[in-house]
Amino acid sequence: MTVQPIRLFGDPVLRTPADPVVDFDVELRKLVADLIDTMREQNGAGLAAPQLGVGLRVFTFDVDDVVGHLVNPVLEFPDAEEQDGPEGCLSLPGLYFDTKRRQNVVAKGFNGYGDPMQIVGTGLMARCVQHETDHLDGVLFIDRLDPAGRKEAMKEIRRAEWYDPAAPPTVKLSPHPANNPFGLGR
Repeated sequence: MTVQPIRLFGDPVLRTPADPVVDFDVELRKLVADLIDTMREQNGAGLAAPQLGVGLRVFTFDVDDVVGHLVNPVLEFPDAEEQDGPEGCLSLPGLYFDTKRRQNVVAKGFNGYGDPMQIVGTGLMARCVQHETDHLDGVLFIDRLDPAGRKEAMKEIRRAEWYDPAAPPTVKLSPHPANNPFGLGR
C-alpha cells in the first residue's frame, strides 16, 4: 500500500491541465495503484493524478463497489438530463456544495496497459467521472458553481483549518458566457 499526500486547494498543479499519457508502462500502473490506495485510505469516490502532484490524464474511482481507473478520458453525454446535489473533493477536505452535473455520461479511454475501455455511468458514477475529468483539465468543482455559490465556497475555504493564507487560492471564472461575460479565465 502506497498512500500519497493529496494536494490541497491553492496548489498550482490543481489548476494546470494534465498531459495525455503516452507510455503505458509499469510506472503508469504504479501511479494507478497509488491513486487507488490513496483514494481508499481517504474514503474517496475518485482521485485524479494531479491531486497527487502528477500532471497526467489518469483518474481512479470507487463508486457502488466498482473500483477502476481510466487513462486519457474523453466524455460524451447521451442526453441533456442534469442532476444537482452535494459534491465534495479530497483537495477541499470537509467542504460540500450542491453542484450541477450531467446525469448520464459515457467516458472512453484506456486502462493501464493501453487497452481501450469505456465507462457508462449514471447518477453518482456520472458525477464522479465528470469531477475527476475536470481535475485533468485544471478545473475544480467549485468552478462549476454559480457566482453566489462560488462566493460562499470561498468563504468556507478561508475558514477551513487546512487553508493557508500565505498561499491564497485562485478560482477560475466559469466558461459559461452567462457567468463569465468578459470571457476571462480560459
